[in-house]
Amino acid sequence: MKLLTGNDLKSGAVTWWTGRDWSVHVEDAADVGEHGESILHEEEAARRVNAPYIIDAMTRPKARARRISKTAFALWGRQYAPT
Repeated sequence: MKLLTGNDLKSGAVTWWTGRDWSVHVEDAADVGEHGESILHEEEAARRVNAPYIIDAMTRPKARARRISKTAFALWGRQYAPT
C-alpha cells in the first residue's frame, strides 16, 4: 500500500490524499498504488500541497487505526492540529 502525503499550504498541517482531495485525517487516506507519482506531480503543479511524497504503509483494523490516531493527536495535539 502506498499513501501520498504532504503539507497544507496555509497551515502547514500534514495532509493525506483521499483519492479526490486532501484530508488532515490519516484514516481518510487512499492507496495511490502505481499512480502515485503522476498524482504527486499533478497536485504539486496545481499548488494544492507543499512537498508531497509517497510513503509505504500497512493496513490495520479500523478500530486500531482510530486508537492510534487519537493517541497521536493527544501526544502531538496542537502542534499538528488544523487551524
